[in-house]
Amino acid sequence: MKKTIATLIAGLFATAAFAQTPAPAATTTPAAAKAEAKQEKQAAKAEVKETKAAAKADVKEARHTAKAEVKEAKADAKQTKAEAKAEVKDAKAEHKAAKVEAHKDATVAAK
Repeated sequence: MKKTIATLIAGLFATAAFAQTPAPAATTTPAAAKAEAKQEKQAAKAEVKETKAAAKADVKEARHTAKAEVKEAKADAKQTKAEAKAEVKDAKAEHKAAKVEAHKDATVAAK
């Protein structure tokens, strides 16, 4: 008997829960839907604008970096060229000094 009463009470609660009508869905008026769509469109445009600006900034920064690297490479090449030129000049001077020394030794030995 207790089981039967418990089953009837449970059925009553279940029926009451399903019998309730759901709250009416929030219907939007066409004007509200239009305003919402306009806001979404404006937000999308703003996002695209920000993305474009960020991309432009990245390109500008990359270009600036590349120019700086080229400038640095040219300066390094110029310095290396100057060092090589100085080494050649020193080598020629040493060769000339050795040649003069050899000539002196040859003339002193000949006398």
